[in-house]
Amino acid sequence: MKHLLVIFMLAVSSWGHAQNTIDGTILRHGKSKIYLRSIYGEKMPLIDSAITDSAGRFRFTLGNRLPGTYRVQWTKDGFVDLIWNHEDVKFVTTVKNPDDSLQIISSVENQINQAFSRLDRVNQEKLQLLTPLIDYYPVKDAFYYSVTGEMEKTQRKQAEYLDSLVRLHPGAFAVRVARVYQNPFISASMSKEERIAFLKLHYFDKIDFSDTSLLRSMVFVNKAISYLSLYSNNRLAQKQLETEFIRAVTTMLGAASVNPEVFKFWLDYLVGGFDKYHFDEVLTYIADNFQDPFACEDQHRKTSLQKKLETFKKIAVGKTAPEISAPDKSGKQIQLTAVNSEYTLVVFWSSECPHCASMMPKLKDFYDGQKPKRFEVYSVSIDTSRTAWTTFIRDQKLPWINVCDLKGFNGKPADDYNIYATPTMFLLDRQKKILAKPNTAREVEQTLRDFKLIP
Repeated sequence: MKHLLVIFMLAVSSWGHAQNTIDGTILRHGKSKIYLRSIYGEKMPLIDSAITDSAGRFRFTLGNRLPGTYRVQWTKDGFVDLIWNHEDVKFVTTVKNPDDSLQIISSVENQINQAFSRLDRVNQEKLQLLTPLIDYYPVKDAFYYSVTGEMEKTQRKQAEYLDSLVRLHPGAFAVRVARVYQNPFISASMSKEERIAFLKLHYFDKIDFSDTSLLRSMVFVNKAISYLSLYSNNRLAQKQLETEFIRAVTTMLGAASVNPEVFKFWLDYLVGGFDKYHFDEVLTYIADNFQDPFACEDQHRKTSLQKKLETFKKIAVGKTAPEISAPDKSGKQIQLTAVNSEYTLVVFWSSECPHCASMMPKLKDFYDGQKPKRFEVYSVSIDTSRTAWTTFIRDQKLPWINVCDLKGFNGKPADDYNIYATPTMFLLDRQKKILAKPNTAREVEQTLRDFKLIP
């Protein structure tokens, strides 16, 4: 009987531990819906919702969820991000300026996170003010050495503070997050160029890429963004910028390669980001040199990420464009390879895309202004509504080849060309080899001029 009682008490204890809650009060929020989201990089799936009482109070029960960062959200811009690591979390904030007014009533993890974040913010602001003084102060006098001393002291004090957190709270999730955010120590004697070069080499030296729990936060995304900013320069042309980003990608994926989950996370993040901004040379480089560590050699079991990488190889400049066969307005199948023209501009677009709507008249001017006619437009709509597609064509009086399979982004043409945004364009030669991949009306115009297709 005693043994049964002990087992029962242990079970109750374990059950109680698993029911940790997030109790919050959103002042001036009133009785309204509130949401709980888990965070995995930039992905934030909804996991629960509740109705606050008239005072703005609510409770979420976490149960057996994994430790990490969770977002309590009430509007698009109204939210707070909190760490949950098997402890009750209680907080108070306001509807407006929730971060600035956030008060942690109970939760060691969030008190650590809030204190370190505030210290880091203040110190980064100080360093941003001190660094230009060191770079541009004309003479090395007492004031100069005072500034350099303050710069190094600021960094050391933060490092010492983090070391004390590690000693006091070795298992805290917030401490592991803070260690990732902590930047390498920069000597005040370094020039601006030396600082950047040093950071490029040592940015990831002390990051534990084997800690996959950190994926359940935004820390790896934020670290990636800050590292890429070291290579970004608005004075560089697109090609030069792509060359710089290729260097960054090589370092980032090399550092993360010690752990397949973190490696895949960054690989997926980088592919999505560079695809969004049409950095095609970077994407081709990634596709040629890296692959999803969880991809299977069986073609039917390859991951979506791996398929996307392999498609980037197929649609690189210099490759033969994949065949497209889709119906026109009359239902007749029109093949891309059947287009008999010296050049073909393949345009993926949608009637719901405002950029497409503003671009089409300009593209029509280029098309109508050909003398003699040297390029054809093969226009692939990713609409799912036949009415929306045909109405747009009629209203805009688009004179070229118009096709649509009405399957949207799930159609074969969109899949074969990795279409995730519109407009997306490809200029092909007579043999349907990809010559260029312009993104905007201005780039289309420049590309057509480069190939002497318009005056």
